Amino acid sequence: MTELTKKEQLYELIRANPFISQQDLATQLGLSRSAVANYIATLVRERRILGRAYVLPDQRPILCIGAANLDRKLRSIKKLTLGTSNPAAQDESFGGVARNIAENLARLGAPVALITAVGNDASGRALLAHAEDAGIDTRGALRLDGVSSGTYTAVLDQDGEMVVALADMALNDLLTPAFLATRQQQRAGASLVVADLNLPHDTVAALLDDAVRDGVPLVLVAVSEPKMAHLPQNLLGLRLLILNEGELAARVGRALDSDAAIGAACEEVQRQGVRDVIVTRGARGVMYTSPTGVMRLDAPAVSVVDVTGAGDAFAAAVCWSLHSGGEGEGGDKDGSHLALACRRGLQLSAMTIECEQTVCPALEPGHLDGSDNELTLD
Repeated sequence: MTELTKKEQLYELIRANPFISQQDLATQLGLSRSAVANYIATLVRERRILGRAYVLPDQRPILCIGAANLDRKLRSIKKLTLGTSNPAAQDESFGGVARNIAENLARLGAPVALITAVGNDASGRALLAHAEDAGIDTRGALRLDGVSSGTYTAVLDQDGEMVVALADMALNDLLTPAFLATRQQQRAGASLVVADLNLPHDTVAALLDDAVRDGVPLVLVAVSEPKMAHLPQNLLGLRLLILNEGELAARVGRALDSDAAIGAACEEVQRQGVRDVIVTRGARGVMYTSPTGVMRLDAPAVSVVDVTGAGDAFAAAVCWSLHSGGEGEGGDKDGSHLALACRRGLQLSAMTIECEQTVCPALEPGHLDGSDNELTLD
């Protein structure tokens, strides 16, 4: 067997499994570890793979890290009355902030991978199977015996607005820095990393350190006011923070009762190290930072069916825009790209609100475009 044939066999094994170890390559090819290392070094010099991650140049995915769980939605049939039993209709689907973002991205046609934690139970197996069917790479997921997969239960009123939600997300505490270190090749080979704040504080801090070291853009998506405690004080290395008004108020430790107060809070968070901040405001649209100040976009009018998943859809559209626009190459110096990303986010959020599912099944590649309704704050 010639040297060229051995090298091409190794290349095909890497194409089939970008996370394969050098020892596994050596075993399958009948080579020494040093011979495998030499072949890999040759492929790197030829730019056929990108460094230690063995990632092909045209296949660098958006990597989503965080929660995947079973969603239960209970919608009141009549006006909701607290303190008593209410007739309701129940729906079950797959959810979790990181998982929802990943599915939206996959439906938009982006290459996407998901690192999450699930139990090795029926729900966990179904979660991963559904993700794989949607085109999401789940090989980096943590699968655990003897534990139940996470759940999120939302109570909606008769108009589809959320009244309260209960989340059993303790499984995500096992997504530790030590575990993520075992997925270093996968993380270093991503074009963009987007993580939710279901992750433990130390894990988020480790992702920030890695963003500084590896230069892979990092987006963090808040999930609730209590979990803002998972966000480190030093945000150096963070490309973008997406959160709502209540979560921003929790971060800065004061009430935000005007657009000017929100703008000042965004600038305060920027001084902590993040490059840009997006604040989602429900029916009032979004505010976002730019080189010329904090900007505002109005939300389109929608007919509310179910608000569940709208924020995740917004985040996915923003991340899709950053990915497709080459954010890793250092673009968007004038802020116009983030403005377009927010317009796309509002578009996809509205589309999600107008359907019953957490991720709109009508979403497909080419669905996003933008409209310009940008305002500058005084």
